[in-house]
Amino acid sequence: MSATEQLEIETKYDVDEQAMLPTLHELPGVASVAQPVELQLEAVYFDTAALDLAAAKVTLRRRTGGEDDGWHVKLPVSSGERLEIRHPLGEAVREVPIDVVRAVRVHVRDRELVPVVTLATRRIVHRLLDADGEVLAEISDDQVTATVDGTTESWREWEIELVNGERELLESAEPVLRAAGAAPASGPSKLARALGDRVPAKTNRELPEKPTTADLFRAYAAAQVKAIHQRDPEVRRDLPDSVHKMRVATRRLRSALATYRPVVDREAGDRLRAELKWLAGELGGARDAEVMQEHFQTAVGAQPVELVMGAVGDIIDTHLRSAYQAGRVDALAALESERYFRLLDSLDELLADPPLIGKPRKAAKQLPKLLKHDWKRMRKAVERMEAAEDTATQDHELHEVRKASKRLRYAAESAEPVLGSEATDLAARAEQVQEVLGDHQDSVVARDLLRQLAVQVFLDGGNAFTFGRLHAAEEQRGENSRLAFLDLWPTVR
Repeated sequence: MSATEQLEIETKYDVDEQAMLPTLHELPGVASVAQPVELQLEAVYFDTAALDLAAAKVTLRRRTGGEDDGWHVKLPVSSGERLEIRHPLGEAVREVPIDVVRAVRVHVRDRELVPVVTLATRRIVHRLLDADGEVLAEISDDQVTATVDGTTESWREWEIELVNGERELLESAEPVLRAAGAAPASGPSKLARALGDRVPAKTNRELPEKPTTADLFRAYAAAQVKAIHQRDPEVRRDLPDSVHKMRVATRRLRSALATYRPVVDREAGDRLRAELKWLAGELGGARDAEVMQEHFQTAVGAQPVELVMGAVGDIIDTHLRSAYQAGRVDALAALESERYFRLLDSLDELLADPPLIGKPRKAAKQLPKLLKHDWKRMRKAVERMEAAEDTATQDHELHEVRKASKRLRYAAESAEPVLGSEATDLAARAEQVQEVLGDHQDSVVARDLLRQLAVQVFLDGGNAFTFGRLHAAEEQRGENSRLAFLDLWPTVR
């Protein structure tokens, strides 16, 4: 049986032993309350010795005794929401199955997972039903005993979790439960309460009112590292656009390490940039094939039926599907590599102890110079493009302009908390250039692919006519993008 996923939306309350669960059938949409069901649950929670999962607010457990026996991973989504991934129970007891480990790999890396907490729970479940008998929510009355390092602690809590109901039900239930003696839970989960102050605290640095340039770099870098941590499990589960989003986070951070060189040690920053470039490259094969596949589905469909000679769409689609699968294999191998684990360690170190240099300077004064430097870098690329004497060189330099525009865009976005609308406007214009020249570069890559496939079709005795038409269309797309860029460039200031 494969893994299943569901969004867990719940609220928890602490209650004492004397509290009585109130009548709940008058809550909005609730027609009746089913007969209570009693369960005896046992859950063994796994983590590293340093409690890396708990620090990231991620839980991994092996649960038995209920209606959802199995290995469960819970990933934070937003306040009151967690994504729960369930794997079959299997035979493993003391060792976490590899498929489960991969869901938390970005946090644990190659460190050993060991049992850290055992929870025994006597649960009485009350299901709230609508008029059709559908379950809107479940209210659980839990008597919990936690065992940590040989010591035990017991408490009682109420938990209301949505099943098919709306958030309004949770909001309506709160005053009713609190009137019955419930108080907001002292921790976000049973595991967090059991571990208490054993969990290492993560420092959340908010930008001061007048930040230094180094403050701004740390905040921006922290956001990108967080994005990498969030996207890693999504890439492994092959969620739509996950590879793209993870690559963007690596590129933003790599760009920031270059833009902020006046305050970040260059040697240390360049080492990280090289590793981030490697990771983006390993993720790139699958993403590039995905983008090309979407484009050609439209491009082939736009051709007049009478001018499509042979199974052109199928030939292109088959090639790109194969390229996507090969790229995905490479990406997953990279995410399981020691090199990736050490990169993640380095990113942790970057946030904990960034290699800052020089005296602190106010961001409001230094940022315009940093942005101007990146703009000049882009201008030089434009000048090289304008001086190009052949199409191949011009295509190459336009690609360099696009990369420079991305760096300028990311730099401007990082400056928005200080420079406000001026930075926002610059970022928007740089993004326009990036998108226009992204079309141009896609057309260059598409032309190369079409030529390869056309040659193969010809050698196989087929008709390559339509591939030629598509190639001509891509040439026109590239030229349109070049002209659009020339119109945009004077506005990027």
